[in-house]
Amino acid sequence: MDSKRIGFVSTRLAGMDGVSLETDKWSDIFEEDGHECYYMAGELDTHPDRSFLVPECHFLHPDILETYQGCFDRVRREPAMTMEIERIKHYLKGKLLNFVETFDLDILISENAVTIPLNIPLGLALTEFAVETDLPMIAHHHDFFWERKRLTRNAAWDYLNKAFPPHLPNIQHAVLNSSQDNQLSLRTGASAQVVPNVMDFANPPVSEDPYASDIRQSLGLAPGEKFILQPTRIVPRKGIEHAVELVHRLKMPAKLVISHASGDEGDEYAVRVREYSELLNVPVIFCADRVGEHRGLTDDGRKMYSLGDLYRQCDMVTYPSLIEGFGNAFLEAIYYQRPLMVNNYAIFHSDIGPKGFRVVQMDEYVSSQTVKDAVEVLENPGLGREMAKANYALANRFFSYEAIAPKLRAMLTTAFGV
Repeated sequence: MDSKRIGFVSTRLAGMDGVSLETDKWSDIFEEDGHECYYMAGELDTHPDRSFLVPECHFLHPDILETYQGCFDRVRREPAMTMEIERIKHYLKGKLLNFVETFDLDILISENAVTIPLNIPLGLALTEFAVETDLPMIAHHHDFFWERKRLTRNAAWDYLNKAFPPHLPNIQHAVLNSSQDNQLSLRTGASAQVVPNVMDFANPPVSEDPYASDIRQSLGLAPGEKFILQPTRIVPRKGIEHAVELVHRLKMPAKLVISHASGDEGDEYAVRVREYSELLNVPVIFCADRVGEHRGLTDDGRKMYSLGDLYRQCDMVTYPSLIEGFGNAFLEAIYYQRPLMVNNYAIFHSDIGPKGFRVVQMDEYVSSQTVKDAVEVLENPGLGREMAKANYALANRFFSYEAIAPKLRAMLTTAFGV
């Protein structure tokens, strides 16, 4: 296929959230095939020459926050709010046209922007832009609104039915798992390509270097303590209290290290995790202020570590999530070849576990068997390495760049022909 100019559109394409990370991976695959990628969002850390910053795309922009609050957790929308949404929608449609014309784009890829309605005007703008221009579009879905309890009570059903997601002939859909594929078809009649999250398993991470050799001491772990890593945001669906309970029941010197902050879902659950850890007398290290996308220094001169540094140094990863679209942290733990404890959440049960991954498993709660298996792995590093090696080989087969590249090529072929 001739080289295509591909434009990614999202609320935010920066940092370590799942949407930004997966966008980077799709971009790598497309560019390896000779295409050029460009980016429009309300926050960007992409190359300036390929970036188109529109602050109103961000879900935390004051005007967008106002529209979100005017549509959710209530059953009636004020007429003035409808007018405000229309105003911003038309503004964003103009910005989409500017984006396409500035970079002479051939196709747009919506990254979760017509999936979860954190920015309703942007989703509406993308939908109407697709109708009015007939430009090919791929909607890459990560989190549908019906998967989030807080979004199911709203005064925006007309918008949700129209644009989250839209069912249009020039829009192809890509979902993370088989359940989303089924639900999308049932709810909208649209079909989808299942494209799971991936890691670049063909290129293993670099070996440890001296920079992170002091990470245990720097974060406050004592010699001999087990470093248990929870590499997620502190939000309720991550089930972090189960990781706290596991550390409590290990009955060995250990600390739970949580790498991320709460994000955009408030701090109430973080308070819950702190109180629960104090109740069980489990030492927890909250180190979001010391972990960044890249190494560096904090404002007060302390070392900043990458998430990869934490993975390399930890003894076990905990991933007790209750709900996941797929599971980035699961793949990251395998990529860095760490043993891990995983809850048998729905998508793990249907799409991941059957592949044969060897993990310490819980099923909705931490059982005595879960604790026994975790202790065995922590006391026998050789067993952990054996499990990690087997998991890496499986992930390289099913969840690598090479595994999804044919699916991405097929969607471009559908859009443009051979």
